[in-house]
Amino acid sequence: MRKSAGLMAVAALVAGATVASSAVATAATGRLRSVSGDGGNRIGIVQGNGDANVKEGGLSAPWVLESGNVKQVVLAGDRIGVLEDNGVAWVKEGGLSAGWVRESANVKQLALSGNRIGVVQGNGVAWVKEGGLSAGWVQQTGNVTDLELSGNRIGVVQGNGEAYVKEGGLGAGWVNEAGDVKRIRLSGNRIGVLKGDGGAFVKEGGLSAAWVDEAAGVVQLELSGNRIGVLKDQGQAYVKEGGLSAGWVDQAGNVIQIALSGNRIGVVKDDGVAWVKEGGLSAGWVEEASRVTELAFS
Repeated sequence: MRKSAGLMAVAALVAGATVASSAVATAATGRLRSVSGDGGNRIGIVQGNGDANVKEGGLSAPWVLESGNVKQVVLAGDRIGVLEDNGVAWVKEGGLSAGWVRESANVKQLALSGNRIGVVQGNGVAWVKEGGLSAGWVQQTGNVTDLELSGNRIGVVQGNGEAYVKEGGLGAGWVNEAGDVKRIRLSGNRIGVLKGDGGAFVKEGGLSAAWVDEAAGVVQLELSGNRIGVLKDQGQAYVKEGGLSAGWVDQAGNVIQIALSGNRIGVVKDDGVAWVKEGGLSAGWVEEASRVTELAFS
């Protein structure tokens, strides 16, 4: 794994030629993992050459090269996680130049939230640890295709399309939430599911709260705080703010990925360029980077 020797601003690397839009689209809309955050000030990207870069602070802050040969970057608080092409997951805690800790091998998905780290291994078994980076793993369940962490909640989708969520300790019991699910999303006391037919549903409150039908024709669903974002199958991104029945605000077209965190909204366009806005839903966009295959927020 190539680890950064220090705070290396790599704006020049970020501004290179774009990859083929079809390859970016496959990477972005085919993802299993969440890319949204919980109001942090970090932005991460993976580029077409496998470089993972992270910035901290304002939207015009410089990029710092974190690692190479990366296929997933995950941000949560002051933690950064990367999943390498070879299936090894690493996490660092603290500043952008902190040292990496090897977490697990044979990983196909990495998830972070607070002081929890989760992985899904190649055999479909999900594991979660709580506490320091060297804490012990606790097995959660098998046959997992999607894993999500938020606060003291853990959500999974299994190979048969059943979605389950637990709340509390790592040994808490699972609650069946929905069937025919492709993706699950958690944020605070909200749970979202993306169904096999493209329907997006969100509930708020306890694990047995009622579902609200949010949108149809959806290929990506993201949650952060009181915002919900969807990417429609024709490439249009929409965000709503407030209650589950609030109205949608059109954000951008030709989009292959959307991400949310606090008052930030990010999109990756089909030309591989990542844009982020901060503030209200009608705020102006700031161009962040090109050749982007994945955008993630803390």
